[in-house]
Amino acid sequence: MKRIVVFTGAGISADSGLSTFRDADGYWDKYRIEDVCTHEAIERNRPLVIDFYNQRRKEVLEKQPNAAHLAIAQLERHFDVQVVTQNIDDLHERAGSTHITHLHGEITKLRSSYDELATVPCPGWEQPLDARHPDGSLLRPYIVFFGEGVPMFDQAIRIASEAELFVVVGTSLNVYPAASLLQYVPMNTPVYVVDPGLPKFGSYKDRVMHIRKRAAEGVPELCDMLTKRYC
Repeated sequence: MKRIVVFTGAGISADSGLSTFRDADGYWDKYRIEDVCTHEAIERNRPLVIDFYNQRRKEVLEKQPNAAHLAIAQLERHFDVQVVTQNIDDLHERAGSTHITHLHGEITKLRSSYDELATVPCPGWEQPLDARHPDGSLLRPYIVFFGEGVPMFDQAIRIASEAELFVVVGTSLNVYPAASLLQYVPMNTPVYVVDPGLPKFGSYKDRVMHIRKRAAEGVPELCDMLTKRYC
């Protein structure tokens, strides 16, 4: 089976009604990153940070996968599909995708304060303020804060380097290191981008088929085209 790697960003979740972080009127227009998304922030004002992510988790659990998530999941009928996502929601999982690498964490999980990969499920949407990991440390959201490393990035590089088809959905390719994944895609691998804007393709612009549509419209069309072309 041909291997497709699907790299997704905020645009795919926005079509499910989730607010974005970086767009106009996104969360970073309403909150200071320094107050809710750094290690120093959770040390300085733990209740504020925990509440911020509790509200994000509540919002995620109220939303449903859209046509783009579902189309990507259905590709597994015909392809070896690996999803690499910048999103912290679980909409790919709920749509039925089975191989997902989250670069920036997962809102439905909590992690040890000692070990960035020691996670536990969050029961419901509300993390208790004083909840602790089995290792004894205070639990925190399983989110990669600004200034922290991206622990799953090496895995994402390996996945991108093995792509036979590479699909980018709903990202401006502005957030690093995630945006640099394109550098690891083999030169002979076709690249498809679904985004209504103009992502920064750089030297890849001559290799890219760009579908300028929102994810929920463009991804099902692309998935249908790929299935007919390669199966």
